[in-house]
Amino acid sequence: MDQASPQCMDDDLSLVAYRQDERLPKLVLHFSVMPGATLTWRVEADSTLAVQGARLWLTRVSSPYDHWLDPGHTFQLQRGERVWLSTDGECVARVSLSYALTARGGLLKRWLGRLAWLSLGPPGPR
Repeated sequence: MDQASPQCMDDDLSLVAYRQDERLPKLVLHFSVMPGATLTWRVEADSTLAVQGARLWLTRVSSPYDHWLDPGHTFQLQRGERVWLSTDGECVARVSLSYALTARGGLLKRWLGRLAWLSLGPPGPR
């Protein structure tokens, strides 16, 4: 009984990565895709697309394949790629797009940005 089971031992590195991700807030955008409509946009950040309601057609510029996503399925999108979405049938598809907000720069960078926004800077020559 003095030896721990390998199943119960945690890898310290994976815990640190998990905690760092959990500290960053997530942004979730909900929208509907109406029957007969096609939506397109360029993905601004690595994100997860989740489908509810109706089956959804998804295609990407970087891929030669089309994807059919049933309700309840998710799909990983890469930053910078262009995607198109449309429904399959006469039902509305509800879509959730979620991504983690990026960590902001350091304290000095934020203060310099605020000073520049206020048009304040280091004193000039007199």
